Amino acid sequence: MKKIYTFILLMSVTGLLFSCSENSSGKGDTGNSADIIIYGGTSSGIISAVEAVRSGKSVIVVSPDMHLGGLTAGGLGWTDTGNKAVIGGLAREFYHRVYQHYNTDEAWKWQKKSEYGNKGQGTPALDGENRTMWIFEPHVAEKVYEDLVKELKIRVDRDEWLDREGGVVKKDGKITSITTLSGKTYSGKVFIDATYEGDLMATADVSYHVGRESSDTYGEEWNGVQTGVLHHKHWFEADISPYKVPGDPSSGLVPRVSGEDPGEKYSGDQKIQAYCFRTCLTNHPENRVSFPKPEGYDSTQYELLARVFQAGWKDWFNKFDPIPNRKTDTNNHGPFSSDNIGMNYDYPEASYQRRQEIIEEHEQYQKGLYWFVANDPRVPEDIQSEMREWGLSKDEFTDNGNWPHQIYVREARRMIGDFVMTENELLKKAPTPKPVGMGSYTMDSHNVQRYIKPDGFVQNEGDIGVSTKGPYSISYGSLIPRKDECENLLVPVCVSASHIAFGSIRMEPVFMILGQSAAAAATLAIDQGIAVQDVNYDELKKVLEDKGQVLEE
Repeated sequence: MKKIYTFILLMSVTGLLFSCSENSSGKGDTGNSADIIIYGGTSSGIISAVEAVRSGKSVIVVSPDMHLGGLTAGGLGWTDTGNKAVIGGLAREFYHRVYQHYNTDEAWKWQKKSEYGNKGQGTPALDGENRTMWIFEPHVAEKVYEDLVKELKIRVDRDEWLDREGGVVKKDGKITSITTLSGKTYSGKVFIDATYEGDLMATADVSYHVGRESSDTYGEEWNGVQTGVLHHKHWFEADISPYKVPGDPSSGLVPRVSGEDPGEKYSGDQKIQAYCFRTCLTNHPENRVSFPKPEGYDSTQYELLARVFQAGWKDWFNKFDPIPNRKTDTNNHGPFSSDNIGMNYDYPEASYQRRQEIIEEHEQYQKGLYWFVANDPRVPEDIQSEMREWGLSKDEFTDNGNWPHQIYVREARRMIGDFVMTENELLKKAPTPKPVGMGSYTMDSHNVQRYIKPDGFVQNEGDIGVSTKGPYSISYGSLIPRKDECENLLVPVCVSASHIAFGSIRMEPVFMILGQSAAAAATLAIDQGIAVQDVNYDELKKVLEDKGQVLEE
């Protein structure tokens, strides 16, 4: 990860950025053309590529990342599935391939298959009846993607970063080429932006939104600022003072608390839900690496957590979710945890250099958090002694110090496209036109800010969990820009959705589903020589259903 950004900084310093106009004349890399150009090596990007190749189209995946699979291969092994019955097509094939791996004796290195427990979110983790496995180790997911790429001979150009200053050439409303910081120009008939950030979409001048809309923007209840709403257990149940000297505002604030007004309830803002790393931990001594003490460690950054512990909080280990081989997918839990609240607001629009600074700050914060719990004397002895039994998994992320190579970008840009998905469609209050896939997970937003209440105590805001009351359809219109903005771009990750609707859509299985549907639509558009907005929905629906996609109940 650091190597990638070092390269970018060197390119910037030496002034070696190549503009599109210098490379789009056909005199550049003539081998960099394909029917479909996919920008992003995420789960959605690789599934898009698989669908494109199986549909007979040439494809190049232009990936900023060295590792394929995004969060699916980056630590999120405890899959947020919702209703598994609506996960079809290539997404289900992915989980079938994971099942095939864990159905072998060789897969169980650090524990017996019978010891795992086989429990996971309402259905078995290893589902023999449906031949799927929903919970897995990071390296297993990455291998599945690498196997697909190898089997189908998919070209993946890694460590290629879009020139966001002028790296997209458009003509007559269509993208003709994209250029990366290394100077490579890629030409295609249709382009797919499968990044978490939506950089291709934004550079192509497609409309998008960052932050929360007000509740009245789309007539929603759960959008905008949500002060006073406490849905999960990620809030301060006890009265905790945010001041260095408890109860004394003149002493100043402890770190990780904002002194700004949180905003009027239901109003919009440019703030986004918190990021973290989904770490793969283990308590198996032979595979455990002790938590590293990060450079520049500052114990005062965790003063609020110390006060939470002193108030009697005991749920520290609640989200050490077990994955195979005595490992975890460890996620945020409680009022002060791995979510680095309020420290990512500028990430979506930031330069590559600034994004790397944000990522490194998040890494230092989370490593420091683990070190603090394992070593600081203010942590209760029972919690600390158990924490010392845990560490990073030695056989995961081996080229990155056993730390995930992908930060959890829960939300960045969101396109304002041909159709905007809102909570009204997810709750079935309004119909969803032209469905191309389904979601079902709770409308889930992590905390957005940590502020001081009028009574002088600290509180978190933005954590929302609202059931969709069953599966819901996702519109084809949410994958495509408005026709007057771009006619040959599809966006299956930074989809056209409100903040709260995206809180459910943003799950990795859904990104796979939408990636396949995007590539299928791209194929039809290419075959018929039409804009992606003009693809006949009935034809697309038949193609998707024939491929096992589940579109509606």
